[in-house]
Amino acid sequence: MSVAACPGCAALPADLVLPAAGSRTIDIALPGIRCAGCIASVERALADESSVCTARVNLAARRVRVSLRPGVPADAALAALRRAGYDAMELDGAALETVAEDGQRHLLPRIAVAGFAMMNVMALSVAVWSGAGEATRALFHWVSAAIALPALAFSAVPFFLSAFAALRAGRLNMDVPIALAIALAAGTSLYETAFAGGQDTWFDAALSLTFFLLVGRYLEGRARGAARSAAAELTALELPRATRLTETGREVVEVAALAAGDRIALAAGARVPVDGVAEAAATLDRSALTGEADPVRIAAGAPVCAGEVVLDAPLVIRAAARAEDSTLRRLARLVEVAETGRHRYSGIADRAARLYAPVVHGLAALAFFGWWIATGEAHRAIGIATATLIITCPCALALAVPAVTAAMTGRLFGRGILLKSPTGLERLAEIDTVLCDKTGTLTEGVARLPDLDPEAAAVARALARASDHPVSRAVARALPDGPHAPLTSIEEVPGDGVHGLWNGAPVRLGRGPDGPVLDLPGWRFPLALTEHLRPGAGQMVAQLKRMGFSVELVTGDTAARARALAARLGIAEVHPALSPGDKSALVHERAEAGARVLMLGDGLNDAAALASAHASLAPGTALDAARVAADGVILGEDLRAVADTLRLARRARRRIRQNLALAVLYNAVAIPVAVAGLATPLMAAAVMSSSSILVVLNAVRR
Repeated sequence: MSVAACPGCAALPADLVLPAAGSRTIDIALPGIRCAGCIASVERALADESSVCTARVNLAARRVRVSLRPGVPADAALAALRRAGYDAMELDGAALETVAEDGQRHLLPRIAVAGFAMMNVMALSVAVWSGAGEATRALFHWVSAAIALPALAFSAVPFFLSAFAALRAGRLNMDVPIALAIALAAGTSLYETAFAGGQDTWFDAALSLTFFLLVGRYLEGRARGAARSAAAELTALELPRATRLTETGREVVEVAALAAGDRIALAAGARVPVDGVAEAAATLDRSALTGEADPVRIAAGAPVCAGEVVLDAPLVIRAAARAEDSTLRRLARLVEVAETGRHRYSGIADRAARLYAPVVHGLAALAFFGWWIATGEAHRAIGIATATLIITCPCALALAVPAVTAAMTGRLFGRGILLKSPTGLERLAEIDTVLCDKTGTLTEGVARLPDLDPEAAAVARALARASDHPVSRAVARALPDGPHAPLTSIEEVPGDGVHGLWNGAPVRLGRGPDGPVLDLPGWRFPLALTEHLRPGAGQMVAQLKRMGFSVELVTGDTAARARALAARLGIAEVHPALSPGDKSALVHERAEAGARVLMLGDGLNDAAALASAHASLAPGTALDAARVAADGVILGEDLRAVADTLRLARRARRRIRQNLALAVLYNAVAIPVAVAGLATPLMAAAVMSSSSILVVLNAVRR
């Protein structure tokens, strides 16, 4: 076990994830959104609302996160969504999980009613078609109508309400043709029973259609639950209440009521509710935030993060921030950005979904009139048009990308990789070359210091404290406790070290000709730095080479040190003594040669290369500038997570392509079958639901 601040805390620059000053972020439940076309409609409605800064839709969770302008209530955004035809409800953090569960549970009684009615009407239909007389057939049709119509009035409500809301707002969604198909089947059957002698009725088909569509929607939701996003997993770690210590004793309060400075009592085994500072030494489980299974020992005064678990004994912490500003919330926001981001595959699905409504209604109309003219049988033409309306639903296409993105982003987070970029997963799948920084990325330093007089030690402490570079951190750990010299004009120069003025004279902690040095007026102290490989560094390089990646070492260190480390790790190509500009130029050079470069770096001198690479990752201990520039952060200590990340990214790309191919193949086969009159409405409902479930199951499989 080691004494360390939480990598999850260190990985998150506050200015990267907090909303703009004065703005307010809310979550709005949208239970009626079904496809990529709905996403576009929601975002257009909110973009036209002046009170909204930004809006990001999460199709898998069926909600939208909205950033509102300062001092503006949520009413305007809610009204804009309702005008667009969507049921909208503002959520609080505690309600998110409830909405996700209830969104599927309410379908169960409708499924039960539709299934029971379907079986009874099918039993009557068997009697009718087995040779019943005309009077008996008419009676059974009326009994079927008496069973079917009330059952449909209850079971098909979700489809009709969604369709009505869309039409009222002047738009079409995928529930419009479904509702139309159910209404056509039931209405035609009732007309046949009342006025045409009841030769052909479809009460059983209308009920079967409703039953299969409801079952498909329920199973689709359950399958989405298996792909539960990392953002939802993080939200589930939040606690509703905490024990606050006051002058008069203990009180149980809502976590949202905690403020900076509050003292919070935690029992052994309890989860930390907000970010804070420990008042005593403790052992913590940080696996939920970093993916590291080993417990971590912290000292009194060390930072703790929301979501961590106290293992060995009761602990008191002092809150450092409100719950809404905790590391847990900020991690969840970043993960949700990655999960809901758009890339080129999303664009394909979006365009297809926007074309869906006019195309499907046009095909159904052509099928109806074509068959009516060809056969003169309106009844048969209605059946074929109904099947066409149902079978062309683009549910599978709408789910092809977000289901995979949510599943893979969650798995990466579970392995200690936090993706911050919406397009990071796609770009990571295209990588063929990996450039690795040395100090702080592949290695960790332990400094051995010469004998320093008290004044020199005080200057060294002040310079080391001013930087998060691995060398500075190693020097800070090696120095004994003591005062810090009053320095002015402190500046960190990329590739050179930390500069400052001490009593008007320049001082520096940084690079020398043979290693790190401490420069004081008239004196130079060489500092011996022993480097150790970070956990998993050797295994990471070996795995990347086995996977076919070209691995290169880039560093500002001397050629001798760089080549020694490269030989130890089995890296053939080494680029020593590089300035920050040289690293960035090397990335551009590789890119111009056709390579897709992944940059691994942690320092200020790596920031430009991280930003210019095709994709980039930074350790959780990296400098703030490096973490901001990188597409993802390695929360744990083990670098083998990098190889896992590239493997999962490639798997995600394959799954997305498979899902898109499945969706296209389904439509290529199903549409001609329906238009040709080879599929009944019942068959169409079963096939359409199965295609959606198949796409989601493909996304979540291991």
